[in-house]
Amino acid sequence: MTKIETITNAQLKEGLPDVRPGDTIKVYQKIKEKGKERLQAFEGVVLARKHGKGINATITVRKVIAGVGVEKIFPIHTPMIGKIEVIKRSKVRRAKLYYLRTAKGEKARLKRKELGEIAAWEEPKQEKEKQEPEEKK
Repeated sequence: MTKIETITNAQLKEGLPDVRPGDTIKVYQKIKEKGKERLQAFEGVVLARKHGKGINATITVRKVIAGVGVEKIFPIHTPMIGKIEVIKRSKVRRAKLYYLRTAKGEKARLKRKELGEIAAWEEPKQEKEKQEPEEKK
């Protein structure tokens, strides 16, 4: 194994849910404001998954806000993603759902598919070591 492979394998997230085109997912993105960090949710339909399963893997998520379509491309293995939840799964017959950008009404609907367990991934929390105060004699 080369040095590059060892470095990239260390950066890969483990236990990510199986995210496919047609899934409605909720991606929680870490936002830093005024020295604080919070999670902001972005819920939408996965249009595409690109670049395989490696460190460069991305998903394109689309949602409509006030009649305007908004798309975001999330690198799956970035540390800026705190949590990914699969809300529902749809039956699709294509790998890329770019036709949803122009589809209106009935054509924009995807058929629902049964989802066994609700799949979710959350970044493991780093526990801060608390030292117990020594007892006074």
